[in-house]
Amino acid sequence: MNKSQLIEALAKEENLPLKKAEEVVNTVFGDMEKALVRGERVEIRGFGSFKVKHYDGYKGRNPKTGEVIDVAPKKLPFFKVGKELKERADVEY
Repeated sequence: MNKSQLIEALAKEENLPLKKAEEVVNTVFGDMEKALVRGERVEIRGFGSFKVKHYDGYKGRNPKTGEVIDVAPKKLPFFKVGKELKERADVEY
């Protein structure tokens, strides 16, 4: 499912105009993004949690040339699936 499919599903499920459903989805994702940028954790019970993980810099290698390069420290968003979603996703069909 992509964002536009999510918007369509929300509009259909809640009997909303597509424009209003798009505003709702954009607001939710926008607020989640703002919280992560501030370094906060976002938890959606039964689904999972998002947080920003810090990775230290390290020495790496260019695979083509073998040259040693410095990889800068970075922060990346990380998602951890919740227990309930993990159990629901593990159902065999």
